[in-house]
Amino acid sequence: MSEGSNEPRLFPVTLKWAGNKAGELLVKGKAVIMTGVPSDEDSAKGHSPEDLFVASATVCYMNGFVEFTRKMRIGFESFSCEAVGKLEMVGRSFEITGIKMTARVGIASEEIRGKISRALELAAKYCFVGNSMKCPINHETEIFVV
Repeated sequence: MSEGSNEPRLFPVTLKWAGNKAGELLVKGKAVIMTGVPSDEDSAKGHSPEDLFVASATVCYMNGFVEFTRKMRIGFESFSCEAVGKLEMVGRSFEITGIKMTARVGIASEEIRGKISRALELAAKYCFVGNSMKCPINHETEIFVV
């Protein structure tokens, strides 16, 4: 979305059944994502809805971090983030009840540690995907000099 724009953007996807509980997730002009469920042997090779749910919040967090470092005019050497979603029975159905993310950022010098930490905080605060989810997201960070 362009800054200052209140116009909604649409994100169309198509899911085609590929047998059992497997599918092909199609987004125009992008690689096909194979989908499935973790408990079905034939479709366990595809990404489950749970995988994609957790991944979407993690990608948004990383993209936000990169954007804030760009705006702050600071660089970093590496970024990785491990995320785990917790699926639990809530009432009569299952829900992702929380996501724990652990980001690791490599920096060139100790002098930018504070700014990198701030960029991570802002990325967590303004992640629109995470903010759209009803489950809490816990962010842990490790910043190290490479």
